[in-house]
Amino acid sequence: MQNLSTRSIALVALVSLIFGFGGAALWSISGLGHSQTRDYLLENPKILPELVANWEKQQANERLANVAGEVTKPFPGAILGNPNGTVTLVEFTDYGCTFCRMSRENVEALTAANPDLKVVIREWPIFQGSDAAAKMALAAAKQGKFREFHEAMFDNGPPNEDNIMSAAAIAGIDLALAQQFVSSQEADFELAQNMTMARNLGFTGTPSWIVGSEIIEGAVGEERLQEAIDAARDS
Repeated sequence: MQNLSTRSIALVALVSLIFGFGGAALWSISGLGHSQTRDYLLENPKILPELVANWEKQQANERLANVAGEVTKPFPGAILGNPNGTVTLVEFTDYGCTFCRMSRENVEALTAANPDLKVVIREWPIFQGSDAAAKMALAAAKQGKFREFHEAMFDNGPPNEDNIMSAAAIAGIDLALAQQFVSSQEADFELAQNMTMARNLGFTGTPSWIVGSEIIEGAVGEERLQEAIDAARDS
């Protein structure tokens, strides 16, 4: 009887998880499938989450490679925290996203607790009416007023014309210059680029995050993001 290597057994298990047992059957035909697989997994059940975690990490690395260093390169001024920070947290966000609004406090706490943290904000307007707010945020960034607008926009509530103009006034934006930018190809290009990067990274919504080699989706909370920041700092 042919003996299966540990690697082969693990691979069959991973194929089963990812592609279903129909996919794993193909491995059986090739001679890799064996009753020893079942026995090994029963004796070593902890290998399954380890396999999945390793597979997810490999997938994340491949997706990050597709956007190279572009994703951590901020639109000029669209930064929170330390602009010269040595650890970078990237957030894909939308002013119409309730979970993004909830996550704002987490980002504020993280920048306060980590003086070396640079937060790159990537405007990704996917909710109705968010496009105008995203472009105004970029206009604010061009004028060095991004943080002020970012905070005021979330404070004002869902993006609409009144709330956007109110946030712009609170931030002290030059509206004439801002309107020129909002109508520019530069604004359109930035939002299109962010959408392309988000899709390449496999994101399905906001907020979504990148820290070091980790890709994270959803409002995961301060503790989870801090863990990723610590891991990126130590890597």
